[in-house]
Amino acid sequence: MNASRNAAGPFEAVDAVTVEAGYVTGLLGIPPEAHGLVLFAHGSGSGRFSPRNTMVAQALQRVGLATLLLDLLRDGEARDRRNVFDITLLAKRLRGATHWVQQAPHLAALPVCYFGASTGAGAALLAASADDARITAIVSRGGRPDLAGATALARVRAPTLLVVGSRDTAVIALNRAAMRAMTCECDMVIVPGATHLFEEEGTLEQVANHAVGWFLSHLRAPL
Repeated sequence: MNASRNAAGPFEAVDAVTVEAGYVTGLLGIPPEAHGLVLFAHGSGSGRFSPRNTMVAQALQRVGLATLLLDLLRDGEARDRRNVFDITLLAKRLRGATHWVQQAPHLAALPVCYFGASTGAGAALLAASADDARITAIVSRGGRPDLAGATALARVRAPTLLVVGSRDTAVIALNRAAMRAMTCECDMVIVPGATHLFEEEGTLEQVANHAVGWFLSHLRAPL
C-alpha cells in the first residue's frame, strides 16, 4: 500500500491497496483519538470523491470515527456496467480492503464498520456475511441489500441500519424484503421527502445523523 498526504483536505490519500489481482483506491481520514473505522462502499456510478458520501464521512470524523472511502473498481472496470452490478466482485474487493485495514499497524486496533450506498450496500452485506467477518455495524443509504442474496443476508451478524427515502418506493420494498431474510439486529429508517439520492434539502444531513447514532451506539462510544 502506498499512501500520501492530501494537503487540500482532512483526508490522507491512499494511492493503492493491493487486493489479490486488482487494486482498491481510497481516501482515508483519521481524526484524533479515533475509536472506530468506517469503510464506504459506493454505489453504481459513484466513487471515493462522491460529495454525498464525503459529507457523511466528515460527520463521522467529527465524532471520532476514521473513514475510508473506497473505489472498488478501477476506471476501466467501472466503464463496464456489468462490473458495477457484480456484487460478488465488489464484496471480494471490500473484504480485501477490510483485511488490509485489520493488518495495518495504525488501524488494526479500530473496530470496523461498513457504510454502503446503492449497490455498495449489497456488496457490504455480502462481505459481512463471511464466516471470518469481524464487522461491528453496517449502515445502508438508499441501498440494495437484496443484491447480497437471501442466503448471505441470513448469515450477516453485524447490526444493520437501512436508511431509505420516503419517495424511493421501489427501494423501500426491496429493503423490507431484505429485512425479512436477515436474522441479525436490523432496523429501517425512512427519511421523509427524500428520493433515492437524498438530494432534497436537509435529507442527507438526516442520513448522516442516523449513521452517527447507529455506529456510536454499537461501538459503545460516547456521544
